[in-house]
Formats: sequence, structure tokens, C-alpha cells
Amino acid sequence: MPAVEATAEPEAVRAKSIPEAAVARLAVYLRVLSGLAEQGATTISSEELSQAAGVNSAKLRKDLSYLGSYGTRGVGYDVQVLVSQIERILGLTRKHKVAVVGIGNLGHALANYGGFPGRGFPVEALFDLDPDLVGVPVGGLPVSHLDEIPKVCAERQISIGVIATPPTAAQSVCDRLVAGGVQCILNFAPVVLQVPAHIEVRKVDLAVELQILSFHVARRADLAANGTGGGDGGPGSPENGSVNGHGNGMVVR
Repeated sequence: MPAVEATAEPEAVRAKSIPEAAVARLAVYLRVLSGLAEQGATTISSEELSQAAGVNSAKLRKDLSYLGSYGTRGVGYDVQVLVSQIERILGLTRKHKVAVVGIGNLGHALANYGGFPGRGFPVEALFDLDPDLVGVPVGGLPVSHLDEIPKVCAERQISIGVIATPPTAAQSVCDRLVAGGVQCILNFAPVVLQVPAHIEVRKVDLAVELQILSFHVARRADLAANGTGGGDGGPGSPENGSVNGHGNGMVVR
């Protein structure tokens, strides 16, 4: 049986009311559900989904209630219906063209990653400053010069820019992406970007994530030394609000 649609609330209004932490968890639920669908699963209980996603079942039910989906008692949730609901809320019913700027080791890996197109994020443009890279195909796309960012992004209707440059170049690259009409930026450079209010920025700071993990390792070692045991709400526990054993992996701006 399909999940029950609880309200006819406009989707845009419903999406606006979802907390950002819940949005991150919805992305995890989608990954789990998509895997289950590929394996032929048709229904799943909240307990099974919460365990697979690494959150407690009460939090999961609250997150799914933002979609207007409450499942069916004794049956659970229809996997395909949930996948469709989450994809709509996350804006995945249309493709978001991506540009990667900075074709070093990380940029190469991102440009060659085959998982993006299947998830609705085709990489459509690559940029770098190195003359030895400009014009060379990477992942089937020729690398363009940084100066061409505004023109190419506008022509190809790029909506998401990925910055994988050294920190000194990140702000200049960001400005060019904004000038080209890019609406969202994923920043791997360890700097705070200055952007207009209408631009969404997500920052992936691996050093910060490792420092957070280091804190939890040290705290658990201290607890063990003091004989107080676990239950510390560390990574992967329901208390810390993480998903699948990690935070959302990103620090805003």
C-alpha cells in the first residue's frame, strides 16, 4: 500500500518549512531507499529505515511528516512513493548542471566521478588556470580557462559551481561563478566566501570534520580510562543528530 498523503499543502510552502538538518537526513534516506528499490524492496518500516540511516525512528517519522507522508500501520512506507516524494522536495526532478573549478587531484576525481549524472548532477564544464590543462579533456570534457567562467556558465546554464582551487583563488572564482548565473556553490577551499544573499554556499572542510572526530575519539578514551563506558552520544548515536555515523559533512559558508 502506498504511503498516505496527509495534506494538500503546496509543495513549495512545505519545502520551505523543513529544517536544514532534516534536509540533510532526507538525502540519506533517499540514498538508502534508492538502494532498497534497486534490490526489489517495495515497502519498509520506520524502524528498518531508521536503522539503515543511523537515526532514531521518532526523528525519522518527524522528518517524513514534513513530506506529508505517514505510512500505513502494519505495512510501513511504500519505497517508490517515498523516493518520489523526497526527490521532489530535494529538487531532483530536474537536472542541475555542475561546473568544477580547479582540476587538481580533487577536481580530476570529481570530473571523472560517474555517480553524479545518475543522481541528476551532470558535470557540464571544467575550468583551470594551468596552460597545460586548458583544452585537455578530463572525464570527456575539455578544460576551459578561468576567465571563461562567466560566459561558459551562462551559455550552458550551470546552476551549481564546485570550487576545488587553492584558497587564494577561491573568492575570485566564486565571483566569476556568480557573474555567470550560478545559484549554488560547493566550496572545498578552506576560506569563507563572500557572496550575495541569494547565493547558497556549502563548505566541505575535511580538516574540521577530522578535528570533530578526534574530539570524540579523545572523549571516549577519557571515558574508558575513567571506567564510565559508552553512551557518550558520539558519532553515529541518535543523540548527536548525526546521520549514518557522520555529521552532514558540511559547514555552511
